[in-house]
Amino acid sequence: MSNADNLSSTGIALIGAGMIAKTHVAALSASRPCVRLEAIVSRRPERAQYLAEYYAGPAPLFTSELSSVTENPGIQVVIVATPPSVRIELIETLARAGKHILLEKPVARTLDEATQVVDICERAGVTLGVLFQHRMRAPSMAAARRLADGALGKAGHIEIAVPLWRPQSYYDELGRGTYERDGGGVLLTQAIHTIDLALSMTGPVTRVQAMTATTPLHTMEAEDLAVSGLHFSSGAVGSLVASTATFPHGRESITLHCEHGSMRIGADALEIFWRDGRFDREASTPPVTIEQGPVVVKHEWHQGIIDDFIEAVQQGRAPLVSGRAALAAHRLIAAIESSSRSGAAIELTT
Repeated sequence: MSNADNLSSTGIALIGAGMIAKTHVAALSASRPCVRLEAIVSRRPERAQYLAEYYAGPAPLFTSELSSVTENPGIQVVIVATPPSVRIELIETLARAGKHILLEKPVARTLDEATQVVDICERAGVTLGVLFQHRMRAPSMAAARRLADGALGKAGHIEIAVPLWRPQSYYDELGRGTYERDGGGVLLTQAIHTIDLALSMTGPVTRVQAMTATTPLHTMEAEDLAVSGLHFSSGAVGSLVASTATFPHGRESITLHCEHGSMRIGADALEIFWRDGRFDREASTPPVTIEQGPVVVKHEWHQGIIDDFIEAVQQGRAPLVSGRAALAAHRLIAAIESSSRSGAAIELTT
C-alpha cells in the first residue's frame, strides 16, 4: 500500500472551466476515494454544470462564487485552471483563506508576477504546486532513474525540441497568443512543459543567446517560434527550438549527449544509444497517440501530479513541482525573451 492510499479525506475545488478542466475532472474521478471534488467555480455557470455532471463521484457544487470555496472548511486544496491574466488577486484570496493551491501552468504571465505568486503563498504558509504533468510520463521517470545511476556519464550537449502545430483558428480565440491574457506564445503556453522537464534533468542554464519571432503562418501578437543557444551550469552546451508553426504536428523531445551514450526522452519512449553499440528502449503503455492537432493528453499524468500534491499537503513536504521550483522555467523563458529583444547574450544567476 502506497503512502497516498493512507491519506485522510481531502476536499478539492476546481476553479476554471476551460479546455483543460475536463482533464482535471477525469483525473479526480479516477483518484482515490479519499479525494473528493466538492466544487467547480466558473464565470460561465453552464460550463461548470457540464463539468460537474461529468464527474464520476457525488455531484459537486457548481458556482460562480469564490466564497463557496474560501468559506468551506471541507475544501483544503484548490486547483486553479484560469488564464494567467486573472491569477494574482485570486491566489491572494485563496491563500488568505488557508487553501493549498495547485496551479495549471504557467505560474503567471511574467517572471515578476510568478515570483509574486510564490511569495504570496509562502507568506501565507500554504503549499503551492504547479501542474507540469510531463514529469509523470513513464519515459520521463525512467530517464530520471537512468541519470541518477550515473552510467551515461556527464552530459556535454543537450537538445530541447518542441516542434508543434497550431492552426490559425487556435489563435483566433479571444486573447489567445496575447501578452495581456497568456503572457506570451509558444514558450510560455506550450514549450514550458518541456523546458521544466529538461531543467529537472540538466540543472540550470547560465547563459542564453536567443531569437523569437512570429512566422507568416500565424496572425498573433506573441511568438510562435523561439530558437536559443544555451550554456548550462554543468558545463554542457545546447539548444532549444520551439514552434507552433511546424506542420505536421510533431513530438517534443529532450536529447542528452553524454560521455558514454546519448539519451532521447520523448512522450512515448525513452531511447538510449550507447557508445559501445547497445540500444535500450523503454516505451509507455499504451503509446501516446497523435491527432491532426496537439498530442492527446491522458488524464493519468495530471492524476499523478494531483495525487503527489495531496500527499505533500498531508505530509507537510514539498510537492514534486513546487511553486519555487517552477520559477526555473520562467527565468529561462524571461532570459530568452530578453535576449531576443536586445540581440545580446543574457547571463542568468543560479
